[in-house]
Amino acid sequence: VQLQASGGGLVQAGGSLRLSCAASGRPFSVMNTAWFRQAPGKEREFVAAASRGSGLTTYSDSVKGRFTISRDNAKNTVYLQMDTVKPEDTAVYYCAAKTGLPNLTQYPGRYDYWGQGTQVTVSS
Repeated sequence: VQLQASGGGLVQAGGSLRLSCAASGRPFSVMNTAWFRQAPGKEREFVAAASRGSGLTTYSDSVKGRFTISRDNAKNTVYLQMDTVKPEDTAVYYCAAKTGLPNLTQYPGRYDYWGQGTQVTVSS
C-alpha cells in the first residue's frame, strides 16, 4: 500500500486548508485511516481517525470542532479539512492506514502504512 499526502502549505491563523491522502495498492474500503502530525522537536501526535465501513471518526481534543476527517472510498482518498487554524497547528502532517482491529486507534504504532508527510505552516 502506498499513501501520497498533499495539500499542505502556508495559511494565516483563522484560515482553512484541506489535506488529501491518496492510497494505492489495496482496496481503500478495507483500510482504517488516520492523520497524525509532528512539530519540530516533538513526538508524532494523533489528529483524527476514520474507520472503514461504519464511518466512525475520532479526534484529538486539540482539533475537535475545527478539523474534519472524511473518506471517499471510490477515490481511495482520505481528507483532513482544517478550519480556524492556529499557529500551534504548524507541523508536518502524515496520513496513515491500517487493517484489522481496532478500527479506531490513536497509537501510531498500530498503523501499518504511512504517507510521506506534507508541511502545514500557520502564520499569526
